[in-house]
Amino acid sequence: MNPGVAAAAVAVVSVATAVIGFYGLRISRTTGDFFVASRTVRPWWNASAIGGEYLSAASFLGVAGLLLLSGTDALWFPVGYTAGYLMLLLFVAAPLRRSGAYTIPDFTEARLDSRAVRKVTSLVVVLVGWLYIVPQLHGAALTIRITTGLPSWVGSVAVVVVVCLTVVAGGMRSITFVQAFQYWLKLTALAVPILFIVFMLAGTGTPALALPSENPTGLAPAGWYNNVSLLVALLFGTLGLPHVLVRFYTNPDGQSARRTTLIVLGLLSVFYLFPTAYGLVGRMFAPDLARSGQPDAMVLLLPRELIGGPAGDLLSALVVAGAFAAFLSTTSGLVVSLAGVISQDVLGAGVGGFRLAAVVSAVVPLGFALMTGSLALAGSVGLVFAFTASTVCPVLLLGIWWRGLTDAGAIAGMVTGGVLCGGAMIAGSLAAAASTPAWLAQPAAWSVPTAFAVMVLVSRATAGRVPKTLVRVMTRLHTPERPLATGR
Repeated sequence: MNPGVAAAAVAVVSVATAVIGFYGLRISRTTGDFFVASRTVRPWWNASAIGGEYLSAASFLGVAGLLLLSGTDALWFPVGYTAGYLMLLLFVAAPLRRSGAYTIPDFTEARLDSRAVRKVTSLVVVLVGWLYIVPQLHGAALTIRITTGLPSWVGSVAVVVVVCLTVVAGGMRSITFVQAFQYWLKLTALAVPILFIVFMLAGTGTPALALPSENPTGLAPAGWYNNVSLLVALLFGTLGLPHVLVRFYTNPDGQSARRTTLIVLGLLSVFYLFPTAYGLVGRMFAPDLARSGQPDAMVLLLPRELIGGPAGDLLSALVVAGAFAAFLSTTSGLVVSLAGVISQDVLGAGVGGFRLAAVVSAVVPLGFALMTGSLALAGSVGLVFAFTASTVCPVLLLGIWWRGLTDAGAIAGMVTGGVLCGGAMIAGSLAAAASTPAWLAQPAAWSVPTAFAVMVLVSRATAGRVPKTLVRVMTRLHTPERPLATGR
């Protein structure tokens, strides 16, 4: 690929992101603007913004790479990512919006009337956010190295600089405009090249189904345990992602939150058709990309591999632009959500504290990303989902739907799930990939039920600690909101 064209694509996306972010600065004045865009974001805008921040490096690059390596076993990723939103619609979206909280720690403190729960939740949310930012920075490093030949650190640093500029400038309101733009850019960046490739291949008269099937890497198919555990991680992990949940606080009312979730389901379903197509086309027509040891770069390299020439360079540049948009949008969403938590709990809840917290939220994971090597993007993000499903998800679901939850039970469950899942992640990373047992490589199947069980058992053992505010809070969570009055 032409390095100059790739660098220009990255520059255009970065400049466009900064310009749109600074546009949002004109109407970002209050604390509410910075934290939740003053709760005035309409469903289509919010759904596009959620699609922008949710479709991360794992979705844009990792899913296609895993399909190239593993075939149909990797289809659980797009299925789980999308189906998790259905669970979000059914169990979390509207009640969480009615809670009136700015952040997840706000919700747990209000529900359980406990500062201790808030502190533990804040720590968990920050850990989840930082763990999720690191793969985005790894993806940016991979993209810059593969397409431009520049050092890997340039990609990671570029993402952090652009994100800090846009988040510090306008907070949630600016990021909403940016992420909505980036969703449609990502969709276009994947759709146009793969449609061009498919039409070109169809014109060669070589039917894809006539090609001999092969396994490019010789990897054994994933067993039933891996698939079940992965699905548990993706379904339940989606319910606890802080940068996604904070989006539902920006809707005007609960009805808008539900409508937003329905639109997101449609947007995600359309988007995941294209990474799946890349993986299948790459597996059939470019299996050598798997043998090169860089399957995550397959989406970036496929247009050049199959088309070549100036057309291949231009289509590759479009893909690079979409990939960088993915890193920027997800990282910015995570930084906004983390800045809200850190500023309220450590630095003060004003705009100044938010801005300082945003810089801290971006710089700390940058340090980890520069010190560590890139893993398989979809796999590393899947482990973040497992950690989230083992910690944040249980306290949200039980806090919304079970009256018996206590502060002691919530803390015990989050700590247990975090220690078990985090310990498995560390042990798995230290072991050789070929020798890591399935229960260690995919811990969600046992860490998530254990976290729920501990939370329930400890809550029953401490039933006297059920907060006195329970009836008022639960009534607020489950009483439908009135639609906003218009024309009066």
